[in-house]
Amino acid sequence: MGTQDDLTLAIAAAREAGEGLRAAWADRGALRIDAKRQGDFVSQADIGAEAQLRDRLLGPAPTDGWLGEETEARPGARRWIVDPLDGTTNFLRGIAHWAVSIALEEDGRLVLGVVHDPLKDETFSARIGGGLHLNGVPLTPAPPPGFDAALYGTGLPFGDMPHIDDHAGDLTRILPQSAGVRRMGAAALDLAYVAAGRLDGFWERRLRPWDIAAGLVLLREAGARVEGWTPSERPEDSGTVIAASPALFDAFATALRRPAQVSRA
Repeated sequence: MGTQDDLTLAIAAAREAGEGLRAAWADRGALRIDAKRQGDFVSQADIGAEAQLRDRLLGPAPTDGWLGEETEARPGARRWIVDPLDGTTNFLRGIAHWAVSIALEEDGRLVLGVVHDPLKDETFSARIGGGLHLNGVPLTPAPPPGFDAALYGTGLPFGDMPHIDDHAGDLTRILPQSAGVRRMGAAALDLAYVAAGRLDGFWERRLRPWDIAAGLVLLREAGARVEGWTPSERPEDSGTVIAASPALFDAFATALRRPAQVSRA
């Protein structure tokens, strides 16, 4: 299991990368920006932050594996899963909702997660068995409201809009039964908000491992229920996640899964 030293290292690395990103954010008009595909951007800030994180995290353990959004993957029984800048489009447009996300996986099991928001100076962290913390202080979410008063988060596909009809159906089922749905554009930070009780639930299809790995640890340590599109599906395997507080999960998941439809194209 990831040790306290691993967690301390991950927090320090996230905060250091966050300082560089905050400086880049202040001068973002000067950044070189490339499009990986329609609606999916990468900048010098993403690439530089990932290189910094890779050096920092692998320095003490050069045989560890690596999976990052912008650099070459490397297998390992211990593997760091990193998104150096989750919410790049928000970052480039001056929208203050983006974060650094770091997780550690050991033998296929996620054991620690850190999501750091440099602009708000908020660091959500957890390791298996250690509970959820915000800036080092244990955090227990408040009880959720009733289902009709709950506030949910989601993400929407971009680019060639795969499975957009599925998302439209989801919103048709959830919006009339809730206080609203937010699409804020940074899944790692959205999952941290569910763990902290700021959102009451979240769902999205086909995310990448670096989008959700850290957030899954935060959710589980906060006591949230987390499943894929079916109860037996692990989000870390499929990239599809449904998460909510236990009091809301059954009603929330039932609404989303009726009819149970996920585009396979």
